[in-house]
Amino acid sequence: MKFGVVVFPGSNCDRDVAYVTQGLLNRPTRLVWHQETDISDLDVVVLPGGFSYGDYLRCGAIAQFSPVMPEIIKHAEQGKLVLGICNGFQVLTESGLLPGALIRNRDLHFICDRVPMKVENTRLPWTSNYQSGEIITLPIAHGEGRYYADADTLAQLEDNGQVVFRYCSPQGESNPESNPNGSLNQIAGICNSRGNVLGMMPHPERASDPMLGDTDGMKLFESVLNAAIAGVR
Repeated sequence: MKFGVVVFPGSNCDRDVAYVTQGLLNRPTRLVWHQETDISDLDVVVLPGGFSYGDYLRCGAIAQFSPVMPEIIKHAEQGKLVLGICNGFQVLTESGLLPGALIRNRDLHFICDRVPMKVENTRLPWTSNYQSGEIITLPIAHGEGRYYADADTLAQLEDNGQVVFRYCSPQGESNPESNPNGSLNQIAGICNSRGNVLGMMPHPERASDPMLGDTDGMKLFESVLNAAIAGVR
């Protein structure tokens, strides 16, 4: 399995992801410049966190027009895996690969913290190493991470099991106090209907190295490898 990590002008978490996939998991990984148009060699494409194009206009709004994006859309349509983390999640919604939008945080300030969340769907190639309902802790760092969608879209996400991660208290309770940014339905991450495209605001790559004292994020990357071994795409 080969990973590709897209680098937009302003990306700042690309090397963090590559460190996990290549350095910790020992999997072939290459950095993909946003102007590339051939990603046929890749199995998993990761859109990392950061400030693509300086977040001008709004987060992810300019990155969606990068030459690599039509190829990523084709990649997803072929059933291959696409992961968007933080700014990458914003790019996925802007490009239409995922529904909804990420808007300004409820309190209108940047949040940098470690927060608990519940794993809602373990039937995906991204989450098979987690237990259903497992409470994990991942870092967040965003100013526009509040997930928003209309009522019909939210209902569809819930009915189809497309809510993958949900903010919660350390005990697993969902309430306003455990919602760091005001996301509707406490949503921290969603997938498309097929399950091969995942967007999430928390940073699993920042909770993967044992030296950092938290490996809850590593299970996501290990799940992808297990899915490949099992022939699941």
